[in-house]
Amino acid sequence: MRLIMGQVHRNVLALASSRSCFVIGDHLPFRMLSLPRASGFHQTAWRGSQTVEDSGSTLTLASLEVQSKADYVKKERVPQSKADYASSRDSAFSVKPKKGSTLSLKPAKSALPKPPVVKKKLKIDEALFSASSFEELGLPPLLIDRLNKEGLTSPTEVQSASIPVISQRHDAVIQSYTGSGKTLAYLLPILSEIGPLKRAREQGNSEKRSGIEAVVVAPSRELGMQIVREVEKILGPDDKRLVQQLVGGANRSRQEEALKKNKPIIVVGTPGRISEISAAGKLQTHNCRFLVLDEVDQLLSFNYREDMHRILEHVGRKPSTSSSSHILGPLARRSDRQTILVSATVPFSVIRAARSWGHDPVLVRAKSVVPLDSITVPRPMLSQGDPNSDSPTMSVNQAAVDSLPPSLEHYYCTTKAHHKVDTLRRCIHALEAETVIAFMNNTKPLKDVVFKLEARGMKAIELHGDLGKLARSTVLKKFKAGEFRVLVTNELSARGLDIPECDLVINLDLPTDSTHYAHRAGRTGRLGRKGTVVSICEESEAFIMRKMRKQLGVAIKPCEFTEGQITVHKEEDVE
Repeated sequence: MRLIMGQVHRNVLALASSRSCFVIGDHLPFRMLSLPRASGFHQTAWRGSQTVEDSGSTLTLASLEVQSKADYVKKERVPQSKADYASSRDSAFSVKPKKGSTLSLKPAKSALPKPPVVKKKLKIDEALFSASSFEELGLPPLLIDRLNKEGLTSPTEVQSASIPVISQRHDAVIQSYTGSGKTLAYLLPILSEIGPLKRAREQGNSEKRSGIEAVVVAPSRELGMQIVREVEKILGPDDKRLVQQLVGGANRSRQEEALKKNKPIIVVGTPGRISEISAAGKLQTHNCRFLVLDEVDQLLSFNYREDMHRILEHVGRKPSTSSSSHILGPLARRSDRQTILVSATVPFSVIRAARSWGHDPVLVRAKSVVPLDSITVPRPMLSQGDPNSDSPTMSVNQAAVDSLPPSLEHYYCTTKAHHKVDTLRRCIHALEAETVIAFMNNTKPLKDVVFKLEARGMKAIELHGDLGKLARSTVLKKFKAGEFRVLVTNELSARGLDIPECDLVINLDLPTDSTHYAHRAGRTGRLGRKGTVVSICEESEAFIMRKMRKQLGVAIKPCEFTEGQITVHKEEDVE
C-alpha cells in the first residue's frame, strides 16, 4: 500500500508542477513561490493517506482532501460576519493552553485605568474684594513699586477679585463692564510670576524656564497694541523689550527678527499673525505658562476658527510621543497651561469654550468668584421667543447690560439724515465735551463727516481699518494728546480702544443690536468717570432706540439741542 501511495504522490506532484510551469513559466521567483505550496500539499496528502489507510476506506482524491480551484476560490469569497471575524482574529493572536497550563498570549480586555480627576479647591478670601491697595492682594514689592511710579495705588473691584484667583493658578473667565480695568486684572498676576518683577522664590521651588511664558490674543490690532503699551508701562523702559507685539498689518520679517533678538517672555498679538508665525516654526510656545484670550466672545467668531485652533493646540502643549500622553488625553497634556478668558459679555459660547479649554474654570466678576460649573446659561439655539420672556435673547441682553459702565447718561435725538452732522456739532457744544468719539457703520462716509466738521471749525480726524498700522497709531496718539476734538470711526474702535479722557460717545449710525450699543458706549465712563452717550437717528428709527431701552433696561431719554442747551423730553410727550 505504501508503494501505491508513493506512486500517487509522485503523479500528483508532477501534474501540479507541470500545470504551474504552464501558467507561470520558468521565472525563478514564481517557481520559488510555488515550492512551499507544493510541500504543503504533499504533507496534507500524506496525512490524508494515513487516515484512509487506518480506516480501511477506499482511496480517492476526495479522501486526500484535494479541492478544486473553483471550490477554493468560492470558499475564500464567503463573507464573514463581524462576530466571526472577531473570533477568527482573536484566535489568530491567542494560544489556548493545555489543561493545567497558565500560558496565554491573548491580551487582557481591560485598558489602563483612567487617572482620577482632581479638582482644585477654590479658596478665596472675600475680604480681598474690598482691598484698598495692591499690597493687600499679595503682589511682589518690585511690581508694587512700578505701579506706584505709574500712579496706580488702589485696585478696581474686578482687579481685587481676579488677582487672587489667577495667583492661585485657577483657570478663569473674567467678566466686567467695559473700562473697569480688566487688562491689569490679568497682567498683574502674570507679571508677578514671570519677568524681572516676579516674586522671589525659595531656592528649592525655583523653576528654570526659557522662552515665551505668556501669550495674549486680541481680536484687533488696536486692542493688541494697547495691551503691549500697558505691559511696557509696567515693565519700564529698561525691560520693555520683554514684550513683543505680533499684530497683523505690521512687517512680519521684522517681528520674527525681534523674536530672535529680544527673546521676549510675553507675546501679544492677533490670531492670524500668531498662527502664521507659529506655523512657520518661528514661534515656540510649547513651554508657555499663560494663555490669555482678550475679548474672547469676538475670538470665537467663524473668521478666527482655524487660527484659534492652532493657537489652542500649540500654546502650552509639550510635544510628546509617549503612549501615556495619548491615554491621558488633551486635558492632562495642557495641565501646565493656565487659561484666562476675558470679556465684557459672557454668552453661552464663552461658557462652553471655557469648560472645553480650561480645567475647573471659575467665573470672576466684581466682588464675586464662583465655579463655572455652577453657572447655567440657556443655549442660544433653544429659543428666539418674546424679549419679555426668560429666553436666550434676554440672557444676551443681560450680558450687554453687565458690560455697560454704571455711570453713563443715555440720550437719543431725531433729525433728518442730511442734518446729522450739524446735530452732532450742536450736541458737542451743548454738552461741552472735549474728547468725542463718533461711530458710523460704514467706512466711506467717515471722510465726508470729517470734512464737514473741519469746515465748521471743529478739529476732527478719522480712524478705520483701511489705514496702515503706523497711520492708525499716529491718529490715536494725536487724538489722545488733544490735537483733535472728534474721532470719527466705525465698529473697528468699539472694542479695546482705551481713551480714559473720552467724555462723549455719539452714534451717527445706530448700532445693529444692544451688544454693539454696549461696546460703543463703553468707550466713555471708563474707570468710574462720568460719560454721556447720544444716538442721532431719523424719525423712522426712533422705535429702535425704544426697543434697545427695553432690552438693556436703562433710561435712554429723548432730547433735542437748541440754543446751545440740551432739552430732555418725557417719553409720553414724544409718543
